[in-house]
Amino acid sequence: MTAQLIVGAIALVVVAWLAACAEAGIARTSSFRAAESVRSGRRGSAKLAQIADDPTRYLNVALLVRVACEMAAGVLVTYVCLREFTVTWQALTLAIGVMVLVSYVAVGVSPRTIGRQHPLNTATAAAYVLLPLARIMGPIPQLLILIGNALTPGKGFRKGPFASEAELRAMVDLAEAESLIEDDERRMVHSVFELGDTLVREVMVPRTDLVCIERHKTVRQALTLALRSGFSRIPVTGENEDDIVGIVYLKDLARKTHINREAEADLVSTAMRPATFVPDTKNADDLLREMQLERNHVAVVIDEYGGTAGIVTIEDILEEIVGEITDEYDRELPQVEELGENRFRVTARLDIDDLGELYGIHEYDDEDVETVGGLLAKALGRVPIAGATAVVDLPDGRSLRLTAESPAGRRNKIVTVLAEPVEGD
Repeated sequence: MTAQLIVGAIALVVVAWLAACAEAGIARTSSFRAAESVRSGRRGSAKLAQIADDPTRYLNVALLVRVACEMAAGVLVTYVCLREFTVTWQALTLAIGVMVLVSYVAVGVSPRTIGRQHPLNTATAAAYVLLPLARIMGPIPQLLILIGNALTPGKGFRKGPFASEAELRAMVDLAEAESLIEDDERRMVHSVFELGDTLVREVMVPRTDLVCIERHKTVRQALTLALRSGFSRIPVTGENEDDIVGIVYLKDLARKTHINREAEADLVSTAMRPATFVPDTKNADDLLREMQLERNHVAVVIDEYGGTAGIVTIEDILEEIVGEITDEYDRELPQVEELGENRFRVTARLDIDDLGELYGIHEYDDEDVETVGGLLAKALGRVPIAGATAVVDLPDGRSLRLTAESPAGRRNKIVTVLAEPVEGD
């Protein structure tokens, strides 16, 4: 009798081991993997596809089988120990020790390791058993879940095993560590999650960097500004920079002047389109979805006081996922390039103190700006575009002519500035 009970307990542990393998294998088998298996003509792939179509149902069946077999094996081991030992506490201690060891090693670690290492083979083999077993058990697994929901505070366990965002992120990191995906792909997936917590004001182009045109300017002036700045969409302002009345598109300007050359003298307001306004506290992912539905590529961002905070484009939001978007013209430039005769090509981000040292000035400071690009913008009184020139005074009385050179990057920011002494100094 004792031998038969021990054999029965071992058999139950083996079934629990197989069920645990099935759980791990199904959890790691995606519908994409199942579809690939079907296309390759792999044996049992049709059954695997059925499992992948409704993994929650079959995971619950495997879970129920594993728990039932573990519990039954524990009861049999306890009964055997009580029969063989006269002292009750000794029998119970031995039964607990045996079942903890068996459950941890034989049902916990070993089968899950195998299932994760060979998910496709494990899930395919499990499909031959779980499919008919699920039909036999019918609604029993779902009924047990409903009972568990009734006893669980909150939303309960509605759809069986699931992964939270944190678990999914951890799975992505694990996939990258195992060389299943590239590091860039891992960062992109994380960026998609972070986009839901990103506000529009974090990705917009601030008002200080905007290139705008007044509504009383002509179409010809707008076309010239678009070609010089490199921007294809330019905000149109009314009374001041906070009063954006529309957006003018380079395509509209080109089409208008192509059809009628005399239209170059028309006001830019005749070619602009209505502007879309969004609050700076709006989520970037919500705005991206709205832009896709409305087929709109640019929106004006409004701050809490009703003023213009900046503009945001679809490309600004996409950069949060895929990283900085550059083109074939972008290149890494040296901080300073000597051109001879005290002429230098410097980056717009060069510190003005470094600019002063090029002309023998060891302390060159400005309370308002820190970079050469900022110094040029201050002298101009606006955002510099290609070809913009201004004269600035050095502390020793000399003057420098700063000229903005060709822009680069998707936002067409001025990258380099030509610095040269003013003739006669």
